[in-house]
Amino acid sequence: MTALCGNLVVIISVSHFTQLHSPTNFLTLSLAVTDFFVGSLILPFSMIRSIEACWYFGSIFCKIHSVLDSAFTTVSVLHLCFIAIDRYFAICDPLHYSSKITFPVTAVFLAVCWVVPTCFGFSLIFSSKNPDEATLSFYCKNLCVVIFDKIWSLITSLMLFFIPFTLMTGIYSKIFAVARSQSAAINNTAANIITNTEKHSSGLPNVETKAAKTLGLITGVFLFCWLPYSFALLLDSLLSVSVSSFIYEMFSWLAYSNSACNPIIYGFFYPWFRTAFRTILSGKIFTRESSCINLFPANH
Repeated sequence: MTALCGNLVVIISVSHFTQLHSPTNFLTLSLAVTDFFVGSLILPFSMIRSIEACWYFGSIFCKIHSVLDSAFTTVSVLHLCFIAIDRYFAICDPLHYSSKITFPVTAVFLAVCWVVPTCFGFSLIFSSKNPDEATLSFYCKNLCVVIFDKIWSLITSLMLFFIPFTLMTGIYSKIFAVARSQSAAINNTAANIITNTEKHSSGLPNVETKAAKTLGLITGVFLFCWLPYSFALLLDSLLSVSVSSFIYEMFSWLAYSNSACNPIIYGFFYPWFRTAFRTILSGKIFTRESSCINLFPANH
């Protein structure tokens, strides 16, 4: 329910309120759409499969469900990578941020996030190869299980999980190092730095750094949720370590829980989310000019 309702609030907020129409928030919007799809298209069928220990929806839908499941994971990872890049330019190069991270650039980011994982997943599952020759096969008679071979497990784990998070860790480490140095410089020579700078630079210590910390937390929660499942996949496929079905199910649902975590993080750390939630819940969103409501506190 949190995955559906919480992400729906994010989707409505960023779509409706003009004040939230920025490249960063459109990336956040797209990530919320991904989590909403997980909650609506993946979780209900996965829950039935986990409870009943059986698949009732046929082999074709098993393939569709499985490819969407893996695709949404990849879509989320790519979103987090591009959000990290966005924050890097906002904090490390604020004077050129608005010229480098534009809406057309964000549109390219979003196209890559959605098109590449979707095309890759469907081409892999519905290729014309014989199932015995393919690197990925399905057993959908009473079950819906994706079986990876060793090479495919290694490529999937490295390219879609470990490498992106190594990249994101490096980017956020650089961001926080630059933020600390700039904050110290501003504290020492505030007048010289703030004068004649752009909006992003003047609000750096309080706004951009806080946003980077929040998005870094989102990345960390994603890592916490998905790392156990990724390690279990590697142990089972590459090292032939037997992982029980119960452990797989537990790690799978820990991974699924990530879709419900992001709206909770927004609620705790983003004032605009709380204001938007109250506006939507109270029905004020249906009033005239509601899209122009100020969602930020005076000291933002």
